[in-house]
Formats: sequence, structure tokens, C-alpha cells
Amino acid sequence: MTPLGALEASGLGQAMRQWLWLYPAVETIHIVGIGLLFGSIAVLDLRLLGLSRNIPVRRLARHVLPWTAASFLLIVPSGLMMFIAHASDFISSPVFVLKMCLIMAAGINAAIFHAVVFPSVEVWDSEEMRKLPPPPSARASAAVSLLVWISVIACGRLLAYF
Repeated sequence: MTPLGALEASGLGQAMRQWLWLYPAVETIHIVGIGLLFGSIAVLDLRLLGLSRNIPVRRLARHVLPWTAASFLLIVPSGLMMFIAHASDFISSPVFVLKMCLIMAAGINAAIFHAVVFPSVEVWDSEEMRKLPPPPSARASAAVSLLVWISVIACGRLLAYF
């Protein structure tokens, strides 16, 4: 038996496929987590693109990033549970592979933003500088983030069809 077959044959894999309400309940939790993740990220990204300039980026980030982090407590376990139920199908799906690559790209983009762009927020987020849009690096990171996360959501939805 392959490792993926073993995952599918596990008690959890079988329960996810056989219990009438388990898979839909787990999928609902996953979708709620995605809403929380994308909503919190989109609010910050839209601010970084220049909207709502009266709100300091630092304050907004302190407010929404804990929600972003908390969303992973819903997304990761539920995503793993759905994967375990259909591991062989998912791993052979180009849409699933693309989704995983996009999630990695989103993580890299976020890491670059927090390591390179955000440390200078004190300068470009000061009250007098807020009259100007954020620097091009912040706007580029936000645009990439929105595009990548929308693509991740689209891939997740397309998994049901391809």
C-alpha cells in the first residue's frame, strides 16, 4: 500500500468519506477559515495599495494580522483532513499542485514584505507621509498578495471540477 493509500485507509480517511456530515462540516470550517484569512489579508493589502490612508498601516497590521494567523488554526487542520480523505486524487491533480505552489508563493511574498518592506513602515506611514501612497514595494507586495490569494481560492473551488 502506498503512503497516500495508507492515509486514505486510515480511520480518519474512512470517516471523512463515510460519515454523512463530517466532510461537509470540515469543509465549512475550511471555508470559514479562508474567509477569515482572505478578509484580514485583503483589508491590509487594500490599505497598502493606498485606500483608507487615514488609517495607519502599523495600527491596521497590529489589528488584522492576529486574525490572519488565527485563520490558519482553522484552515490547516481542516485542509489536512480533506486531503487525507482523497490524498491520491488530490496529489495527482494539477489544480491541487498549483494551489499548493500558490500558497508557497503567498508565504514567500509575505516573508519578503515583513523582512524587507515593513521594517521601514515608521518612515512611510508617518502622518505627514500618509498623504502619499505607500512605497512601490509595499503596493507591489499587496497586489501580488491579492492576486495570489484569489488564485488560491479559485484553485480550491476548481478542485471539485478537475
